Amino acid sequence: MLTQQRTPRAFVITVSDRSAAGEREDRSGPLVEQHLTDHGFAVTRQIVPDGVETVRTALTQALDGGADVVFTLGGTGVSPRDRTPEAIAPMLELELIGVAEAIRAHGLRTTPTAALSRGPCGVIGTTVVIALPGSSGAVRDGLEVAVPLLPHLLDQLRGGDH
Repeated sequence: MLTQQRTPRAFVITVSDRSAAGEREDRSGPLVEQHLTDHGFAVTRQIVPDGVETVRTALTQALDGGADVVFTLGGTGVSPRDRTPEAIAPMLELELIGVAEAIRAHGLRTTPTAALSRGPCGVIGTTVVIALPGSSGAVRDGLEVAVPLLPHLLDQLRGGDH
């Protein structure tokens, strides 16, 4: 649980052509929302279609909305429309390579295809950005790694001591 003066804000952006079109239910977004709510975050969710510009626009809106952390879900694989990393990476001011590697390594324990995720993690200003694959299993793996890091990470971004 985070111990801050104000409730930390999380934005969850599901990146999926089919979910954005209403053709498939977004199962991962609600899972992340519940997990983050249970850990003391106020959560805003959005669904956008795949694409560099749609992801950048949603990420910019989250930053403008005061996000402490942004999770993107989906678009991290190798299919032709999977371009979430290309949208996010140029916006990052600091890369958190170890976090991305830890998320993939955790997923590899049970799912060999976890190695195919290209999801970057990093920082824009004082906002943490974590790109996860879209499947609910990959999201659970990512949350198990990332959420315990957030209190220390957010504290450090606000000038906290080591």
